[in-house]
Amino acid sequence: MEQTNTYCQYVADKPDGDVNRSYHDTEYGFPIQDDNELFGRLLLEINQAGLSWTTILNKKYNFRKAYSNFNIAEVAAYTETERERLLSDAGIIRNKLKVNAAIHNAQQILKLQGEHGSFKAWLDQHHPKTKDEWVKLFKKTFKFTGGEITNEFLMSTGYLTGAHAPSCPIYAKVLEMKPMWSIMK
Repeated sequence: MEQTNTYCQYVADKPDGDVNRSYHDTEYGFPIQDDNELFGRLLLEINQAGLSWTTILNKKYNFRKAYSNFNIAEVAAYTETERERLLSDAGIIRNKLKVNAAIHNAQQILKLQGEHGSFKAWLDQHHPKTKDEWVKLFKKTFKFTGGEITNEFLMSTGYLTGAHAPSCPIYAKVLEMKPMWSIMK
């Protein structure tokens, strides 16, 4: 008997147009090539801590606007004035630890770019790792990146498996886009 494709349980009952369904179908698990977009995903994952992912998806464009279109160099250069602006912006999550982590992590990514050519190259050079190895590396390198945040960032960008069930129709689309190293894990 032929198996029918079914959506991942998380979005199986979500209608087209729902922010979670849209994210699942077009972003979650898909590889990201651009360093600024990788930084943006990390920033969103950090801000999700303690909140629902739906809240973050609904504020995604506010985050993009507030954090200079996720431009790593611009965020890394933020001063106390920008910090205060972010902490008073009702369109994003106004948490001092998360704002400080975003700025610090942008500064760290600039260093990684200088040493490895790009943030993506740094990630690629460390791939494959187990979740625990990734968490240890992220905790050493970044702020506000515990196990769940690191796991979700890496799963959502294709570095760890598990974003989609093999029976999900998006699973095959993600596999088509992944570089050979991630398929062969």
